[in-house]
Amino acid sequence: MKLLLDTHILLWSLLEPEKLGKDTAEILENSDNELWLSPISLWEIIILAEKGRIELNKEPGKWLKTVLNQLPFREAPLNFHVAIESRYINVFHQDPADRFLAATAKIYNLILVTADQNLLGCPDIQSIGNI
Repeated sequence: MKLLLDTHILLWSLLEPEKLGKDTAEILENSDNELWLSPISLWEIIILAEKGRIELNKEPGKWLKTVLNQLPFREAPLNFHVAIESRYINVFHQDPADRFLAATAKIYNLILVTADQNLLGCPDIQSIGNI
């Protein structure tokens, strides 16, 4: 499976793995699955760290570069198609990061792994909840 990780799923997997459901943890650890990230998630992580909502063991940019160098994530680039789709995708709120993630999943035909009920309810994408 090609899995796009929502920002909180990425953070939980790295910082608080006990928050991941058993099935979710197994899916993420399965080497047959491709793990994808959106640049939007990296942007969100930096903002969360700047606001003190998460604590990292080094400066956020350096921490992210270390993570990206050590783990086999694929990049789902933010492009014109994702930007346009982010305004048309059927997400039930206006959070820009969530809209970009949902649009990314749709454009790249990825399965979004999330615990966000607003994204799990999006009829335009495939998703897996944190179970």
